[in-house]
Amino acid sequence: MNKKETTNPKELKNQNYEAKKMNNTTSNLKKKKDKDLPWWVELLFVQIGLPDKFLIKILKAQKTSKEFIKNEKKSIIIFLFVITTLAYFYPVIKHAKNKLDCEAIAKKYIIKNKNTIGINNREIKMLSTNFCYGGEEIYEIENLKN
Repeated sequence: MNKKETTNPKELKNQNYEAKKMNNTTSNLKKKKDKDLPWWVELLFVQIGLPDKFLIKILKAQKTSKEFIKNEKKSIIIFLFVITTLAYFYPVIKHAKNKLDCEAIAKKYIIKNKNTIGINNREIKMLSTNFCYGGEEIYEIENLKN
């Protein structure tokens, strides 16, 4: 007796689905394998011929840096904000320091070379500030005659 084989439509669909799924996974693997190398890998390690151990180290460093950035995003943003703030205010601080140095040097010069009898410290400071900003009142004071 010949029995006709009976096929269940659900089983047939499942088999087709599994076959397609297997084909898709193999095609995905092929796509991953066929991916082009980044230009820097192609240049440094294929064309120039650097050792592979450098590539391994570079890729590990790249992976750890990505993880570090992902985990420490808040700290990095705060650090960059502080550095930017310091870089923004540095010229202002440098200018103020130069002016204070100029005033100190001008004050020493006035005390040493000019007749400062009858001039108090506040006036000497005012004259030194005036001199550093381009004033010429310092030339109105008589030089000491030794």
